[in-house]
Amino acid sequence: MNDECGCTGDQERARVDPAYRRALWIVVVLNIGFGSLELAGGFMAASEALKADSLDFLGDGSITLVGLLALTWSALARARVALVQGLFLGALGLGVIGTAIWRALNAVAPDAELMGGLGIAALAVNVVSALVLARFREKGDAQARAIWLFSRNDALNNVAVITAAGLVAWTKSAWPDLAVAVVVALVFLQSAREIVREALAELRNNSS
Repeated sequence: MNDECGCTGDQERARVDPAYRRALWIVVVLNIGFGSLELAGGFMAASEALKADSLDFLGDGSITLVGLLALTWSALARARVALVQGLFLGALGLGVIGTAIWRALNAVAPDAELMGGLGIAALAVNVVSALVLARFREKGDAQARAIWLFSRNDALNNVAVITAAGLVAWTKSAWPDLAVAVVVALVFLQSAREIVREALAELRNNSS
């Protein structure tokens, strides 16, 4: 599958380079493991921003996981799985936005301390993931740029969550949390849209 978003890593390289494949597995464990923890923390802290950021982790991790598991699958099978993933992740993103809108009608400030702590931990996980993959980046390589861009975007999401936590603590209001949740969810939905678009194009190419 054409991976313009850079979510799954270089599949051809993963087939022939065990070290690169191990690095991707480490990133999968970090993303899915911390994403699950952050999602639970989002419910504990009553933070929609944490929930939205956790979807970014779970989305990146699950897409890379399927990419690794599907190395021996046909292109058509990979495209079908990617389509289901994209639709599912998009539904999750819409769910976060819907919940944020509902909570806006009954806005209660989340636990700013837990929210900020998890935001800092999320930033650390993204930095570690980038460092794990850094040795496999070649100068001018498209995949290296994709890794950098996604690390940058994820880090910006984390900084936004940390900033929102500070504003929640300062204002005693839920609005900073809700605003960041919507922004992060919209970015997440953009990624889901790209996954669906590429999967549909791949399905058309392999069906003709």
